[in-house]
Amino acid sequence: MQRLVFLTQSVDPEHPVLAATIPKIRALAERVDEVVVLAQSGDGDGLPANVEVRTFGAPARVHRVWRFERELAHALPADAVVAHMIPAYVLLAAPIVRPRRTPLLLWYTHWKASTTLRVAERLATAIVSVDRRSFPLASPKVRPIGHGIDVNEFTCTERTRGPGLRALVLGRYSPAKGIETIVRAVEQVDGFEVRLYGIALNELERRHRSELERLGVPLGDAVPRSQVPELFASSDLLVNNMEAGAPDKVVYEAAAACLPVLASNPVFDELFEGYPLLFERDSAASLASRLRWFAGLDDSERAEIGRTLRERVALRHSVETWADGVLAAAR
Repeated sequence: MQRLVFLTQSVDPEHPVLAATIPKIRALAERVDEVVVLAQSGDGDGLPANVEVRTFGAPARVHRVWRFERELAHALPADAVVAHMIPAYVLLAAPIVRPRRTPLLLWYTHWKASTTLRVAERLATAIVSVDRRSFPLASPKVRPIGHGIDVNEFTCTERTRGPGLRALVLGRYSPAKGIETIVRAVEQVDGFEVRLYGIALNELERRHRSELERLGVPLGDAVPRSQVPELFASSDLLVNNMEAGAPDKVVYEAAAACLPVLASNPVFDELFEGYPLLFERDSAASLASRLRWFAGLDDSERAEIGRTLRERVALRHSVETWADGVLAAAR
């Protein structure tokens, strides 16, 4: 494949949520002659020489749409166009891309099915997602390709038993994360402390963060992408209570760092196979039971879980297998 156009929100290595897009761009660039990235903001610093970043950001929506259409028209012809996580990009791109018979892909992993997503599903030639269950619509276009984790970004750390166990919660302060259930569960188990770090990107999340403050646990701010591996290394366990459907990327990242994980989303069944790492969502009692089980393991048993999870991420969810899956779907 010669040229690929990649549509995304931001190209920022320090963004706490969107920085993980950059290894995906690099992996695609290793497999094609040229990648043209259209982003609302960002630049090409640190990206391979065959990657060009063009931005379409503007204060007004109408100007953003106009600039998006202009930059996309200039980026064509291409062998494929990939929209990353934003169904509206498919709607905007389709009138320009589909008449050329150019494959138009949507990468999407989320639990919510909007009207825009339903239209995008019809307009896209293929949908790529982590798992068939991580796309909220039943569609024959869905191809599961894993989550696309840069395993080399994370290293295994020796963790030894200390006076207590540190449970990490990392991500947006969204009601969909089920954070209150996690806090209630940790309160029921001796020897555990919970550490929360996240970002509030909209009014709903800012309001939810204020509600969580009433629980009396410290709430940390967003952690820059470069500091996430250090945060994993200083924790004993990641706990994730994301709403069922889309598997939270942070679970795979923690697993890549050999950090054991407890999660409620059934989509992680293949990652957790053989270990009792799933708990019932919104059940503090179920999570507390799993925390007690984990506390009863010795250091070598916890380390074995961490190493196994890393091996599974490398095999099924690496950025390399993700890029291969995208290009296979484009063909």
